[in-house]
Amino acid sequence: MESISVFEIIKVGIGPSSSHTMGPWNAAAAFIRIIKRERSIEEVKEVFLEFFGSLAKTGIGHGTDIAGMLGLNGEDFKTINTSKIDEKIEYIKSTQTINLGGEKVIPFIYGHHLILNMKKSLDFHPNGMIFRAVFEDGTELVQDFYSVGGGFIASQEKNSIQKQCVRTLYPCHKASDIAKYCEKLGLNKISDLILMNEESWRTQEETRQEALYIWQQIKECIYKGVNKEGILPGGLNVSRRAAGINRKLLGDKIYKNKDEWFQQVVDAEENFTNINKWIACFALAVNEENASFGRIITAPTNGASGVIPAVLMYAQAFTPFTSEDDIVRFLLVAGEIGTLFKKNATISAAMGGCQAEIGVSSAMAAAGLTEILGGSVGQVLMAAEIAMEHHLGLTCDPIKGLVQIPCIERNTMGAMKAITAANIALESDPTKAKVTLDEVIQTMWETAQSMSDRFKETSEGGLAIAVNVPEC
Repeated sequence: MESISVFEIIKVGIGPSSSHTMGPWNAAAAFIRIIKRERSIEEVKEVFLEFFGSLAKTGIGHGTDIAGMLGLNGEDFKTINTSKIDEKIEYIKSTQTINLGGEKVIPFIYGHHLILNMKKSLDFHPNGMIFRAVFEDGTELVQDFYSVGGGFIASQEKNSIQKQCVRTLYPCHKASDIAKYCEKLGLNKISDLILMNEESWRTQEETRQEALYIWQQIKECIYKGVNKEGILPGGLNVSRRAAGINRKLLGDKIYKNKDEWFQQVVDAEENFTNINKWIACFALAVNEENASFGRIITAPTNGASGVIPAVLMYAQAFTPFTSEDDIVRFLLVAGEIGTLFKKNATISAAMGGCQAEIGVSSAMAAAGLTEILGGSVGQVLMAAEIAMEHHLGLTCDPIKGLVQIPCIERNTMGAMKAITAANIALESDPTKAKVTLDEVIQTMWETAQSMSDRFKETSEGGLAIAVNVPEC
C-alpha cells in the first residue's frame, strides 16, 4: 500500500470544494501535462471537458465548471489572486476563448466545449470527468479523471497520477501499525514516529517549516473570515456570521493585523460560553471564506476545512500548549490520522457522505489535540475513534449543491466533537476501549457503501430537497 505524506492531507487549497473544485482543477492541469508529454500545446485545435455524476449534479454550486476552465487556462489555485477569479471567467465566456495552458489561445464556448452531464455517471467513481483534445491534424487525445476526495485525482489506468509511489521507513497503513511501531521504538509521542516517516519526502526541518507555514495560512484565513461582512455567493443569501461574533466578543478592542487580532483573542475574557463561541467563530470564518472561493487549508477536504483550524486555534488561544513544537505535533498527528481514512475508507463525500469529510476532520483534530495535551499513544488513537464513532452515517445533502447549508455550521459541530473526544480520551484507559480506530474506520467504509447515493453529495436527498429554495 502506498504511503501518503501528512501534507497531502493537510494542504493549501481553494474553495469551495476539494473534490468538486480542487480535484477538477488538478485534473485540468494534469491533462495539460499529458498534452505536453504526448504532443504539444501548439498542435491543439480544440479542447473539450465533460463532467459526470456528482460533479455535474452539484457542479455549478461547487464551482466545478469554473475550476475546469481555470485549470485549462493555466492558472494555479495555490497562487491565483482569488479576487480576480470572476473577472477571468467572464473573459473566457465573453471572448469564447481559452488560453490553453497559458500558452495558446483557442476557441472555447461554454456549453459546447464544457458540459455538465447530469444524466450519466462513470462507473469508476461518482466524481468522473473526461477531457478530449483535438489536434490540428484531426487526431484526438482522450483522458478520464476521477476526483476521489481531498483534491486527489485518479484515472482507471492508474490509481493515482499525482505522485510517485513512496514507502516510508515505518509504514503506517492502520492505527495498529502506529501503535506497533511506537512500542517497538519506545516512542511516547506519535508525532515522533510521523516526523521520521516524513523524511521520505523532506528533511525534518523542512517538515517543521511546512507545518508552521500551514499554521500561518490558517491564521490568515481565519483573520480574513472574521473581518468580512456580507452575503455569500451562490443565491442562497446566506449571511456571514463570523465577523459579527468576533466583533461582539472583542467589543471595542482595536487591532491592525492578524497578530494583533490573535493577541486580543488570547487576552479576551475566558469563560465556557465565550470559548465555545470563539471555537464556532473560528470554524465559521474558515468555511465562509471557503464558500467564497477563498484560499483555505484543505484538511482533509474543503467542506471540512474549518474543523482543524478551529481546534488548533482553540489550543493556541486557550490552552497552555502554544509552542511551535505543539503546532507541528498537532498537524503531524492530525494529518497521519487522515491518511488512515484515505487508505482504508474514503475522504470523499460523493463516496461516503459527510462522515467522510466532517467525521474524518473531527477524528484528525481530536487526535492532534490529544497529542499536544499530553495523551498517550493509545489515548490519541482513542480520541480519533470517539470522534468518528459519533459521525457515522452523516449524510452529504447540500442545499442547491452549495458548500453552505448545512456545511458551514457542521464544521463548528465537528470542532466541538473533536475537543470533547480529546477530553474523554484523556480521562480514559484505552486498553478498556471496546472499539478500535481501525474498527471504526472499517465500519465507516461499510456504512458508506450501504448509504443511498441520494445522500452522497448529489443534492437529491435530505435537506437538499426538503428545503425549497426558489430560483432567482
